Amino acid sequence: MCAEQGILAGAVQIHTPRLSLRALRQPDLDAFVAYRSDPEVARWQSWEAPYPRDAAAALFAAASADLPPTPGQWRQVGIARRSDDALLGDCAFRRSDDGHQAELGVTMAREHQGHGYASEALAAVIDWLFDEVGLHRVFANCDPRNPSVISLLRRLGLRDEGRFVASLWWKGTWADEQWFALLNSEPRAWAQRR
Repeated sequence: MCAEQGILAGAVQIHTPRLSLRALRQPDLDAFVAYRSDPEVARWQSWEAPYPRDAAAALFAAASADLPPTPGQWRQVGIARRSDDALLGDCAFRRSDDGHQAELGVTMAREHQGHGYASEALAAVIDWLFDEVGLHRVFANCDPRNPSVISLLRRLGLRDEGRFVASLWWKGTWADEQWFALLNSEPRAWAQRR
């Protein structure tokens, strides 16, 4: 992936060949609300469509891409196309309370799914969390009925650690959780494709 990494005004700035991972900005608000209001995007996420504009504004006000990520808190990072800075989606990470691990998440606008943007963004975030922040392990979970995310996590080389059956009360029903992880010491699938 070979991400160029740097710090601008104390915020995450990660650049890949096609993307800039950066703080969410006020001009992103309309695009953010639009893709999070898409029922197909919201289907596998914790919110319901339509996504409230006031909730988006509050998230933007509270969102921080500051370094280093504080243990126990989520950090939301915009995924923007480098050529025009258009917001394509967002990714998030939450550093564990012990500070050595991070949970990952990603959301892409439907029209930008299937182009490898989520893989490129998560690979760069994982590189940053391992190489710059010094974490030991990253992990992610998803609904086992979401084949796109399962495929994404497997493509990135995250190990399938198993399924928790009916472990999460989610959107009015009990749902299964499929868990994936990668250790800092393990090979990174994207590094082998460089």
